Amino acid sequence: MDFTPTEEQAALRDLAAQIFGDLSTHERLTAAGTGTDAELWKALCGAGLPAAVEEIGLLGLVLALEEQGRTTAQVPFAASCVYGILALTAHGTPMQRERLLPALRDGTAVATGAFPAPCGGVRPTVQGELSGVVPLVPWLRDATHVLVPDAERGLWLVRVADAEAEPVETTAPWSAGRLTLNGTPGERVGGPDAYEDVLATARTAFAGLQAGVCAGSLARAVRHTTTREQFGRPLSTNQGVLLRAADAYMDTEAIRVTSYEAAWRRDAGLRYGTHALTAAWWAAEAGTRVVHAGQHLHGGLGADLEHPVHRHFLWGRQLDAHLGCGAELLAELGELIVSEKQTGITGVGV
Repeated sequence: MDFTPTEEQAALRDLAAQIFGDLSTHERLTAAGTGTDAELWKALCGAGLPAAVEEIGLLGLVLALEEQGRTTAQVPFAASCVYGILALTAHGTPMQRERLLPALRDGTAVATGAFPAPCGGVRPTVQGELSGVVPLVPWLRDATHVLVPDAERGLWLVRVADAEAEPVETTAPWSAGRLTLNGTPGERVGGPDAYEDVLATARTAFAGLQAGVCAGSLARAVRHTTTREQFGRPLSTNQGVLLRAADAYMDTEAIRVTSYEAAWRRDAGLRYGTHALTAAWWAAEAGTRVVHAGQHLHGGLGADLEHPVHRHFLWGRQLDAHLGCGAELLAELGELIVSEKQTGITGVGV
C-alpha cells in the first residue's frame, strides 16, 4: 500500500485547501446557517474540482474532503461526487454517463442520495415508477437528482422536480429535505451489486470528511490552549490538556489512515467493503471523541453556539450517525468478515 498522493491528487488537495480556506470563513458560515454557500459551490465547480474526481479517484476525493472538513465548508461536494459522478462512472450506462455527467461536472446539476436504504422501503413498479417516503435526505434542497435505493436495494436515479421535496430543518450542515415518491419516474442505475458499492464509497468519502472536521477541531483547540493562560502559564502546559489533545490526535490519524486505505483499495480495484466499514466505524466512534475533546478544551467557550469550534462539534456528531452509528457499523463489519471467511471470497469488488 502506498497512500502517497499523485501529483494530480496533491494539486487538487492544495487547490481545495486554498478555496475552502479563502471562502469558508466564520462570517460566511454564520450567514449560511444550515444551508449551502452557493458562491463557494460556484467557485469549486469553476475551479473544476467535481470534474476532476473521475481522474483522481476516491482517494483524491477523500484528500479534498479533508480540506472541506477542516473549514466545515457547507457545500454538497461529497454527496454530488459520490452519488452522482462516481456512482454513474462505475455503474451508469454509456448513455446515462453521456447525458448526466457533464452537468454534474460543472455543478449545474447536483446529486444526493437517500442512503442507507430507507427503513420503510421504496417500491418500484415494472414501469420504473417509484412509491415511498424518505423522511430525511441530506442536501435534497440543493439537488436536481437523488439516487434512491428500493426495498430490494436496487438503485434508481430520480429527478427531484418529478418528486415532492419538503424542507426539513436540522442542526446538520446540509440543506435536508423529505422526499415523497408517488408514482415518480426513475431510471435504474447499475446491477445487484451497485448499492453495496455506492454505500461503501459514501462511507469512505464521509470518513475522509470527518477526518478533516476532527483535524480542524483539534487545530482550534491547540491554538486556544497555547494562547490562553491560567495561573500565569498557557493551558497547554497542563498534563491533562496535553494528554487529551494527544488522544484526539491519534484518533484523528486513525480516521485518516483507514479512510485512505479504503479509498486506495477501491481505486486499485481490490475488495474494500470491510475497509470502508472500518473507516466508517473509526469516523463514528473516534470522531465523536475528538469533537467532544475539542469543545471541552475550549472550556466555557466550547459551549458558545457562536464559536467556530461548536460547528465542528455539530458536524462531528451529525457525521457520526449519517451512514450508520458505531454499534451498527461494528455489527455489520462482523457479519461481513464471517461471510467472507465462510464463502472464501477474494479478489475485486466490495
